[in-house]
Amino acid sequence: MKKSRLEAFSDGVIAIIITIMVLELKVPPNHELQALIPLFPVFLSYVLSFVYIGIYWNNHHHMLYAVEHINGKVLWANLNLLFWLSLVPFVTAWMGESHFAKWPIVMYGAVLLMCSIAYSILATALIKITGPHSALALAMGKDWKGKISTLIYIVAMVISLFWPWGSLALYGAVAVIWFIPDPRIEHKIAAESHK
Repeated sequence: MKKSRLEAFSDGVIAIIITIMVLELKVPPNHELQALIPLFPVFLSYVLSFVYIGIYWNNHHHMLYAVEHINGKVLWANLNLLFWLSLVPFVTAWMGESHFAKWPIVMYGAVLLMCSIAYSILATALIKITGPHSALALAMGKDWKGKISTLIYIVAMVISLFWPWGSLALYGAVAVIWFIPDPRIEHKIAAESHK
């Protein structure tokens, strides 16, 4: 199967996810600057989630760039990732509206954890198609970045039970780890094309 429909569908879903999140930013009840202060938690939640969705979109694009074709397993793995990403607006809104209460932060971490696992499943499915010596497989390597992120999500969820701001800091740290696009795939593909 060609990958173009999967890419177009994924891009559309991710665009809708971002649109839903921005719609949660409500206009203040009056025209004073002080009216923005109560909206700060909602805005902070939005910024964090926007960065996460952008990171997933960017890395999803890089992975698919490295493959020529896909199969049914990849389609289902991709839908699994999109399902978990589609829950990000819900937990983002809950976390912001609750002013970073304990359980919304735990659930935010749970959704991020499932996104991380779903991304790994998709990567594995793509590597099975391209082979263990493909540019994608070599670029992904042992995926220490992904494994460390998953571990941080679990630790952050536990910490959020007694120190919610500490877990938010850890969620932010993972975003920083991934914020700069991962050049591994681009470097491996460029190296392969020069052979």
